[in-house]
Formats: sequence, C-alpha cells, structure tokens
Amino acid sequence: FRPLVRVQKTTADMLPQPEACLITGITPQQALEHGVCEAEFIRQIHAEFAQPGTCAVGYNSIRFDDEVSRYTLYRNFYDPYAREWQNGNSRWDLIDMVRVCCALRPEGINWPQHDDGSTSFKLEHLTAANNISHESAHDALSDVYATIAIAKLVKAKQPKLFDYLFKLRNKREVAALLNVAEKKPVLHPSAMFPASRFCTTLVMPLAIHPTNKNAVICYDLSVDPAPLIELSAEQIAERLFTPSAQLPEGVERIPLKTVQTNRCPVVATTKLLDDKVAERIQLDLPAARQHYQQLLQAKGLSTKLADVFAQQDFPVRTDPDLMLYSGGFFGQNSGLNNSGISFFVVLLLPC
Repeated sequence: FRPLVRVQKTTADMLPQPEACLITGITPQQALEHGVCEAEFIRQIHAEFAQPGTCAVGYNSIRFDDEVSRYTLYRNFYDPYAREWQNGNSRWDLIDMVRVCCALRPEGINWPQHDDGSTSFKLEHLTAANNISHESAHDALSDVYATIAIAKLVKAKQPKLFDYLFKLRNKREVAALLNVAEKKPVLHPSAMFPASRFCTTLVMPLAIHPTNKNAVICYDLSVDPAPLIELSAEQIAERLFTPSAQLPEGVERIPLKTVQTNRCPVVATTKLLDDKVAERIQLDLPAARQHYQQLLQAKGLSTKLADVFAQQDFPVRTDPDLMLYSGGFFGQNSGLNNSGISFFVVLLLPC
C-alpha cells in the first residue's frame, strides 16, 4: 500500500500533552517545522478517509482515533460522520476482534501475558509474542504496519472468524444479533470485562436505549440478575452510574452495558459457545441459562431500564470546539459539506 504520514502544527492556544510528546517522539518544535495548519491537515486526511469503497481500520481506534478525527472534522466544518458510511465506506476496530479470537479460537497465535497471568492485548505485546516487526511502538506508521500484520495473522489462522467479524462493520448485521424482541444471548468482548476472562462474556439484549436508537442495553449473564429485577430504577441508576470504588462496602455494580450498533462491536452467536469456550472465559453455563430464564420472566424490565438510562447525566459542553455531540445530527441544511469548509465561515480560517 502507499504509506502516508502527515504532521499537524501545534496551535498557539493549546499546549501539547508532555507524555504524548514523549510517547510519539514528536516535539512541538518538530511539529511547527514540519507540520501544516489544522485546516490543511484535516483536508488531506479527509481526502484519504473519504475515498469511496474503503474501510478505515485501526487498533482501539473506535474509542480514540475516530473520536479525534470526528472532533477535528467538526472544528473545521466538515461533516464528522459522512466518511464513515457514505459511498460504500466503513470503519472497523481490530482490538475486540483480537479479544474474541483469543477467547473463542486461540489456536495458531501466541498470546502474551501480564505478570498476573491475564492476557495482554496491547499491540506492542502481541507483535513481540508473534515475531512481528514493530520497531517503534506508538510511531504512527510503525503502528499501522503492526496493525496490518496482526489483521493478516488472525485472517490466516482463523479465516472463518475473521470474515464473520468483518461483516459486523454494518450496524444492521449487529442489530440483527442484538434483537431485543427475541432477546437471544450473544458473546461479547469489551474492556469492561476482566482480562482474566479474556474480556469476553455472554450478554442478553434487553432494551433499546431511550435516547440513542443505536444503543442496545445488555446484561452480563454470568451475574445473578436478582438485584436488577428487584431494585427500583433509582436504586439501579445509583449502582450503575456510581464508580465501583465509591459504592458502599458489599454493594455491587449492576452489570448492565450499552452496546452501540454503529461502533462496530463484536457480538458472536452462541453457536460458537461450547463447554471448552465456557471454561476458558470462566462462564458457568447452567447458571447463565438460569439467569437468562429469570430475565425472560421478569415483568416491566424494559420500562424500568428506560427510566434508569433516562437518568444518565452527561457533562454540559460550553466550548464550541467540544460541542460535537451537544446538538442534533448534521443534514443538508447544516452548512457543512464533505468537500470543504462551509461558505459562510471560509474567510475566518486563514492558515
């Protein structure tokens, strides 16, 4: 492929994070000397991302890189979402694919471990364990080559799993598996689950989020659902939105999780779950089946969950640069387009 490296100048009103400079090896002086202004930088990046029929792939990119890209596009008056879905485009994140591969089909790949015996899913640890060249971890281009190599490794060793998960770039494929009417359990990896269980568990889709139609509220079936069934919406909200460290002694967090269908989550059919996999992810299958039946028989759960998640507070953004998610979605009359800056602000953005 054709490598592309672009550097952005630092802005006068924002100090760079010192740790980021140390990790990447890019100093403010280097950025000023070799970089371009943000408007030109994102124009070049957007031109690459918006190539029709392409998929933007990264490692832990949905939670970090894509958010940085969205905010930068937004600040510079581009539609922040269009490049992710228009013209046959898509995005994908390898980290959850790697997690579920380790949990379900680990054969053929060396899995590095932390000192406590849990698996490490850090890119630099995976490349080292599998003799993949990764000379400068956290250097952008080196990380790109490492990400491609890990994708090729999984595809070579577990091709059927790779192809199955690649289809989940389409949110309709995900939504079909997270059907809240059928409530069929699925296997789901997430950083919210312990690394000792390969970050993977069996979840049950319960309801659509009351304010986000792309989010499905799921429950971890490894845990007894009695508190969810018996407690009030206010009590559940307190246990859900209060950090675990701040909960009273002996009070456990309610293991509810929203899975967003438009963020390329990994959800795998239970056809991939057998006794061997259950043992590997420390899942008590008989108990999980019992928990599933308890939730199926629970009355008024959807209404209760709607009340719970309606209580979720988000910080109010007052900085215009950070108000991407504070308003409605962008449309044809938003003043934004996919080829450049909106006409009524172009004179305000000199480089």
